[in-house]
This record gives sequence, structure tokens and C-alpha cells, in this order.
Amino acid sequence: MEFIIKGGTVLTMGPGGRIRDGAVVIEDDRIVDVGKARELGSKYGRYEAVDARGCVIMPGLVNAHQHISMSLLRGYADDHPLKEWLEKYIWPLEAKMTGRDMYVGSLLTCAESLLGGVTTVNTMYHYQPDWNEAKAIADICMRGVVGHVCFSWRKEEDRRALEALFRDWHGKADGRLRASVDPHAPYTVDPDYLVELRALTDRYNERYGHLGRVVMHIHVAETPDEPDKIREAFGREVKEGVFAYLNELGVLGPDVVAAHCVALTDRDIAIMAEKGVKAVYNPVSNMKLASGISPVVRLLRAKVTVALGTDGPSSNNTADMFETMKFASLLQKVASGDPTALPARQVLEMATIRGAEALSWSDEIGSIEPGKKADIIVVDLKKPHLTPLYDEESHLVYAARSSDVKTVFVNGRPVVENGRLTTMSLEEIMEMAAKAREDLLSRLEG
Repeated sequence: MEFIIKGGTVLTMGPGGRIRDGAVVIEDDRIVDVGKARELGSKYGRYEAVDARGCVIMPGLVNAHQHISMSLLRGYADDHPLKEWLEKYIWPLEAKMTGRDMYVGSLLTCAESLLGGVTTVNTMYHYQPDWNEAKAIADICMRGVVGHVCFSWRKEEDRRALEALFRDWHGKADGRLRASVDPHAPYTVDPDYLVELRALTDRYNERYGHLGRVVMHIHVAETPDEPDKIREAFGREVKEGVFAYLNELGVLGPDVVAAHCVALTDRDIAIMAEKGVKAVYNPVSNMKLASGISPVVRLLRAKVTVALGTDGPSSNNTADMFETMKFASLLQKVASGDPTALPARQVLEMATIRGAEALSWSDEIGSIEPGKKADIIVVDLKKPHLTPLYDEESHLVYAARSSDVKTVFVNGRPVVENGRLTTMSLEEIMEMAAKAREDLLSRLEG
């Protein structure tokens, strides 16, 4: 497949900067050229043209923390504290979910994500060998990192699930799929098991790393009472912060993707910077669950890589990264009392190249550069709420909506054209999700 996307403003999110009246050339799954439309138009005249006049051409968004199966639980248990939300509502219903339910829920979230310009997702859930999140991502032609969430109470089951996940999916689907090792949290995974999962991550990298770097994805410091939870669960005192505790165990490194990072001490931040830990900021779910506000400005000042995530559809309640980008910036401004905090450009980086860096995938995605994978979106600025135009980056963060995404390429394939999903029937996915909801509730009540 050969395409030239031309006429819009190219935000490369890389060394190429911003190119007005620009063009991006795609051959097969790669970007081969980037530049001015007038120069590349004649050079690649035989390529299929995608008209991007009045639009922004930019890298696909990277949602660095998700639970994509949980769209089936969207709206099921709102307005509860995190502990009650999990233990009283979410976990009991999840216990009734089948692999097929997880697949359907994942398809629904993937469809929503692609239509909203998200081309890569990092998801943590319960892996099932028959129907699962990886199969959904592969089938709908998205890109993703898929992890099996590990708990102390099911170690043998976790070990079997991880082995199957890596064997069946890492590096598969034309390289669009990677697997990860996902301890749930420091208060649900005991110290010895955390050390074991760290070693397992290293072993999987030795075995499968040639197909793509393996990361370890974990919730950390989501709420201020996490040290108390660790003490109650495992009898370990956490005095200097949760990352200080994890550092004592020797489990941290540049391949650790830490979601939330809300309740951080100064010592935590110093350790994250020293060890190269990647943070994922989830402003919407943190606000909804009243978990607190991640000290993103301090993290960035310490040179910690910060990516952006929506969290799952039952704690957000959408997969809308445009909404998340806006909240990400505004929340830091009001928390710091500084209107210059987390400007638009920095937020866009968090949603693209920093997300790719967090997933150890920035050699192939996250920016528009020759040689990288052709994961590209076209955002239509010809809308009342985007008129007049002074600055594209500002509009994308503060004014644009996910529904403004017009075209999406993943691995060089057009998966959204003129706002419509091309790889699967959206109507059929929504019908399957509605039926799965009814079946799930009937099992819970039974």
C-alpha cells in the first residue's frame, strides 16, 4: 500500500517540527518521506492521495494505561471510593466474566479508541487463552501492549497465563502486539512475588526481546493510603514512599511503567528519576475516584518521563485521549496555581512520543519520521469550535474533540476513513457488547 497524506499541517512530534502545507508518504507499513506537499506531491504522484487540507497530520495517540476489557463495566459502579468500587462492585462482576466477554469489551474499547485517534494502547487485564484482549487488538488492526495482571493469591495461574500470553502474542500480528508482565499493585503482590515477576520480566526479555522490548506495567501510589495497605497486607513498613519500598526490593528499572503516581514523596521522585521509571498520568480517573493529583510538574522537573492514559472505561468512563489531554493540562494549572504549567506542546508529547518511550517502542512509533511505522492520524480543524485558528497545538489540547479525528492509519493501513471504522463493523461490535452486558448481569444475579 502506498499513500501520500498531503495539504495539512504536519506535527511530527520529532526533529521535523511543524510543517504547514505538509505531506507524509507511506509505503507498506512505514513512513518513507516527510516534507512540503508541493515538493512531495510530484515526486509521489502515483501514490494514493489522502486530502488533509484544513487538518492536522500527527502521530497516532498512545494511551499508556488502560484496561480495555472493562468497557462492559462502563457506568456499572460510579461514585464510590476506590476500595469500595473495587472490592464491592468491580471484582465480583469481573469474576463472572468469560474470555469471550473480555474479547467483546476489548473490541468495543478498541473501536472507540481508533475512532478517537488512539493507535496504541497499553492494557492490563486477566489473560484467557481462547478469547482475550490481544486477539481483539489484532482483529481490529490496532497496536498494543497486552499484560496479564498478577496477584499473590493466584501465582500458579499467573505463571501459566504469562507463558501462554508471551508464546502466542509477543511480536505477532505483523509486529503490532507485545506482551508485558503486570503485577497489579504493591499492596496486592507480596514482596517475594514482586521480585519473582521482576526476574520473569528479565527472562522474557532474554527470550523474546528481539521481537520487542518487554515492559513491566504496575499501579503505584494511586492513593495516599497505599503504604498502610502494604503494611496491612504484608507487614512491611513503608516510610519513605512506595517507590522507595519497591527500590529496596530491587524491582525498578527503565522498563517499569508505573500507572497513577499520585501520592509521591520527594524520595520517590528522586528514585524514579535515578532508575528511569516511566510514569503514566491518568487525570480523569484520578479525579473521578478522588485519588488525588499526580505531581506531574515535579516529575517533569526531575526529568522523569511522563506519559498519558485514560485508565479503564469503568473508571474514566471513556477512552477519549483528547478529553484526557485537556484535563491533564488544566488540572496541573489549578493544582499549582500557575497558568503556564503543563502547556499544550508538553501534553501532546505525553500523548505521543513520551507514551512511546514509556512502552519502550519509540524507535518505531510516537513521531512522524522516515523509517518509523506509519501510525498516523488526521484531525479535521474545519469545525466551528476550532475556528479561528492561531495555533494547532493549542487547539488540539484545549478545543479539539475525539470526534474531530477524520482518518487513522495503523501500520500503514487506513483503519478509519472519514470518521468510519474500516476494519470491522461498529454496529456489530456494539450489538455484541449489549448482549454481553445482559449475559454478564444474568450470571451475577444467578
